[in-house]
Amino acid sequence: MGVTPGQPHDDSVLEAERIATKPPPMYRVLLLNDDYTPMDFVVAILQQVFAMTREKATHVMLQVHRSGRGTCGVYTREVADTKVAQVVELASTHQHPLQCTMEPE
Repeated sequence: MGVTPGQPHDDSVLEAERIATKPPPMYRVLLLNDDYTPMDFVVAILQQVFAMTREKATHVMLQVHRSGRGTCGVYTREVADTKVAQVVELASTHQHPLQCTMEPE
C-alpha cells in the first residue's frame, strides 16, 4: 500500500478499546403449589413452556407438590418474564389457579 502525496505516513496500529461487560442478571422461574390444579396439567405446562421431558416435568411437579414451589429454570429477565406470562395465560385459559413467579438468582 503506498503513501498518498500530501498525507502523513503513520505506521501505528489502532487497537479497539475493550469494554468490560458482565453477563446479564439471571432469574429463577418458580411454580407455586395450590390444591386445585391437576398434576397432569402441571406436567403438561412444564413440557410445553419449559421444554422438559415427561420425566423431568414429573420430578419438578412433585417438587412443587411436596415443598410448595419448584424451579422450572433460570433465564434472563426478558425470557423469565415471557415464561411466567405463558404459564399464567395457559392456566387462566384452562381455568386453573396455577401461579408462576420469578426471583433474582
